[in-house]
Amino acid sequence: MRPETPVDLMLFALEAERELGERMAAALGIGLGRHEEREFEDGEHKARPLENVRGRDVYVVCSLFADTRYSVNDKLVRLLFFLGALKDAAAQRVTAVVPYLCYARKDRKSKSRDPVSTRYVARLFEAMGADRMVTMDVHNLAAYQNAFRIPTEHLEARKLFVDRFAGLVGDAEVAVVSPDVGGIKRADAFREGLQARVGRAVGAAVMEKRRSAGVVSGDMLAGDVRGRSVIIVDDIISSGTTLGRTAHACRDAGAVRVYGAASHGLFVGTAEQVVTDAALAKLVVTGTVPPFRLQSPDALGRLEVIDVAPLLAEAVYRMHSGGSIVDMLAV
Repeated sequence: MRPETPVDLMLFALEAERELGERMAAALGIGLGRHEEREFEDGEHKARPLENVRGRDVYVVCSLFADTRYSVNDKLVRLLFFLGALKDAAAQRVTAVVPYLCYARKDRKSKSRDPVSTRYVARLFEAMGADRMVTMDVHNLAAYQNAFRIPTEHLEARKLFVDRFAGLVGDAEVAVVSPDVGGIKRADAFREGLQARVGRAVGAAVMEKRRSAGVVSGDMLAGDVRGRSVIIVDDIISSGTTLGRTAHACRDAGAVRVYGAASHGLFVGTAEQVVTDAALAKLVVTGTVPPFRLQSPDALGRLEVIDVAPLLAEAVYRMHSGGSIVDMLAV
């Protein structure tokens, strides 16, 4: 334990996030809390802490994405039940640290009688007694903040990306591209941070995007990328369709090199083909979702994963000790 880490801080990680939890605990200078997860023959399960949590400030890390063992819903239920068990064991405060928050993209009614799943998930966490929610680069920040009636913290990977791309682009002329109108604020915040770091002007552009019945269309690129290294900034890469079409539009418009940056790499469907496409030089994502779906050496060779454990650990420490999250995220 580092000298400044208070003794009443506890960190747990469900088995699906054991590696991330161990790295966070190491950064905090504490041991990862011991717990049990037990499977029953009928498909049910239980999870309980194996240490005294009475009166403690407890943090539980679990990124809610489907992997090779658990579905999204499996992970969600396991996390909710474990939070409930901690509250029943008299933990003073329980915080859910969810680097990737499931159902965050279904934050409004896009068709009649549509569910608003983000709000339903929020109610589940509240019902289990969670005192606070932490996530990273959620799809719609306003919807996330409005869905929860408990305090929420929103972490951003912008500083991590600025640190990496400042060295990656070197002395080249650069432009930052949003792959759709909805991502302009995110891309512009990154552009301003990168511009301050490299000490020269960084251009901006935005790609037209329309979606109807799951089909993406629109081919207009607004902004000058000719002769520049381009960085396409997004929050989530799922099938990679948006990234791929934007990368090709930038190359057709004269960009000399195209990079991609996304906080969460889900890499479903045809994503591997997009990552290995010649239009894309490199893709940088964070480790909120491990890239287990990418298999080919070519795809993995073009991918760079930034570890988020130090950032999450620092956020946990500041939340526990009353430090500033805003100052931590400043570029």
